Amino acid sequence: MKPECSQSSPLQSSPSATASSRRNRSRWRITTALAGVFFIGLASCDLSPEYHPQKFLYPEGWEGKGLMGNAQPADGVVRSDWWTMFNDPILDGLEKRMLAVNPDLQAAAEAFTQARDVARETESRLYPQVTGAAHMSDNKGSLGRLYNNPATSSSLVYESNQAYSGAATWEPDFWNSIRNTTRMQKNLAQASAGQYALARLSLEAELASDYIALRGLDAQNAVYDDSIRYFRAAVEITELRQAGSIGAGLDVSRAETQLYSAQAGKSNLIARRNVMEHAIAVLLNTAPAGFHIAPVKDVKMHFGVVKINAGLPASLLERRPDIAIAERQMAASARAIGVSRAAFYPHITFSAEGGFEDGGFDLASISRAFWKIAVQAVEPAFTGGLRRAALQRSWSQYRSMVDNYRSVVLSAFQDVEDGLTQTRQFKIAQDQQQKAVDAALRTQSMTMALYTGGLSNYLDALVAQQDALQARLAEVEVQTAQVQSSVRLVRALGGGWSASDLPGIKQIDPFGPLQYKGLRTPKPVNGIDSHASPLDNDLRGDQVSANVPQGLTGRP
Repeated sequence: MKPECSQSSPLQSSPSATASSRRNRSRWRITTALAGVFFIGLASCDLSPEYHPQKFLYPEGWEGKGLMGNAQPADGVVRSDWWTMFNDPILDGLEKRMLAVNPDLQAAAEAFTQARDVARETESRLYPQVTGAAHMSDNKGSLGRLYNNPATSSSLVYESNQAYSGAATWEPDFWNSIRNTTRMQKNLAQASAGQYALARLSLEAELASDYIALRGLDAQNAVYDDSIRYFRAAVEITELRQAGSIGAGLDVSRAETQLYSAQAGKSNLIARRNVMEHAIAVLLNTAPAGFHIAPVKDVKMHFGVVKINAGLPASLLERRPDIAIAERQMAASARAIGVSRAAFYPHITFSAEGGFEDGGFDLASISRAFWKIAVQAVEPAFTGGLRRAALQRSWSQYRSMVDNYRSVVLSAFQDVEDGLTQTRQFKIAQDQQQKAVDAALRTQSMTMALYTGGLSNYLDALVAQQDALQARLAEVEVQTAQVQSSVRLVRALGGGWSASDLPGIKQIDPFGPLQYKGLRTPKPVNGIDSHASPLDNDLRGDQVSANVPQGLTGRP
């Protein structure tokens, strides 16, 4: 159905015709008013189901509370710069640089920009689409063409035409199909903002965990250095005893085996440290060849025990980016149901076109004008179940998003409980391992004294040395695991993020309908900036040492 109205010649009107015309205009006004009310009512017809996020019953507290404790509702949980609680200026500088230049984080920001643009593209369908056109042609026909009349050929050979026109089309969103599609895309854009927050938190935690592991390797390296000095002295003692004929060559061989094994372990540890250092360099947008973190020569790690407020379980849903992502995807799938329902109703489009056309350049005359007004309604009569299948699929997708939301929430509770349990148990293990180290060092001293005094064989001293080395290495491993468990707990708690950090629906629009400036990079929204850092192309690492405190230098 496509009724049209075109321009026609004016008619001479009689008095009776004038009265009839007045009555027609009155009817037209009434009809127009009723149609306006009808269309406004249609425009408010939202076919999507009423959406409410799924509600849950939560436990009152955390089972693995341990040292962390349960928070009161007013307590703060974790700051956004949570890594500063480790009191390490080098880590602070690394995190700051990573947030500025990490390419994965910048790619996540660009993905959010693209999601905003998709929403803007969808919303543009709510506005009339206006186009302009200009046409000029000058044609010469062939005298030898078929059916050419030689008597009139002079008037047929040349033909000129100029036309200027404008057109507008508009689809009233009677069934909220466009609006629901727009809201769906804006919800997905909000989910993309959550993806950025999740990527940021993951990178922050990865960098902190890698740095802590590197410092743990430094401590183990110091343990190896200390043990190698001890083992080298033990070799000298066995050699002196052999030279004095009070010791066997077997003791020397055993002591040398212990020494060389420790040196091999140190070499393996250095390789692991280099690999960890390379991973940190890549996170900082730096080639590994130009990056180095000076080692700390201390057998102890000085991060200390960090107490983290876990908050209340009921507040966790507001602090995890992945939960916000799942919730926004669930909201978007609810809007998709409304779009599928709207497909069962007719799509109505209004169009108008007008302009001037002339064989010369006299385009300003009304007689050269043309126009056309049309309305079109399309209703598919038979589609073989296409629309019903699409509707059923949209409902299924919504239910799957509800299931996914519940799964993400359960995983979040598991992550927090795991983190609380690990921080508590690793602290206990650290205290126990410290006692084991003290006992092993005492045994090592006693057995070596007994061997030197000739009261024991070297095998007892050798076993004690091995036990002492392994106990000290295990102590550093437990310390590293304990600090890294704090990082995992912070990540499980959202790293200081809040659902209020998500951009609002009105903030999703990257620009207005009539804005034509500043389109290359939209303005940052809630800290999500897609503008590239000027250091992005410098992979040498020269800028790192200038922006990070001592301990981080270029390679010699």
